[in-house]
Amino acid sequence: MRILLVEDDEALGQGIALSFEGQGFDFCSCSRLAEARNALQQGAFDLILLDLGLPDGSGLALCRELRARGDATPVLFLTANDAEYSEVTALEAGGDDYITKPFSLAVLRARVTSLLRRSRPAPAALELPPFLFDFDAMVFARDGVPLELSKTEQRLLRLLAEH
Repeated sequence: MRILLVEDDEALGQGIALSFEGQGFDFCSCSRLAEARNALQQGAFDLILLDLGLPDGSGLALCRELRARGDATPVLFLTANDAEYSEVTALEAGGDDYITKPFSLAVLRARVTSLLRRSRPAPAALELPPFLFDFDAMVFARDGVPLELSKTEQRLLRLLAEH
């Protein structure tokens, strides 16, 4: 999983990256909007951790740019600003979550995991021999024999397959 971390506090950025070490995350850290824009041109990310207040502008501008061009990469805002209007503005700009500094690294990891889980598309079909579960067509079978599942069973099965 690739994460773009846009944070001008170098010590905080290093702490965040270290807290995810050994969990399969690849961090690209930037301290300015210009660096972040350049990183986004170089490749895709699974998540963006974005500070609101940066030396060369607001993280809101970057989030709005992403959404305007149809980029749905999840954005979690990091900020020292705990004012309600700031949180509302960030979410209305296209942010997916908002956390105020100082924050617990355990809470940050949980929010990152949650955003990544929600951003992954559900599998259209899942084959676990002898079972086949096609969620788009709503066809379920065992050894090629169709299975009749209630709507509740279908929803539970899909939930299990997604996680």
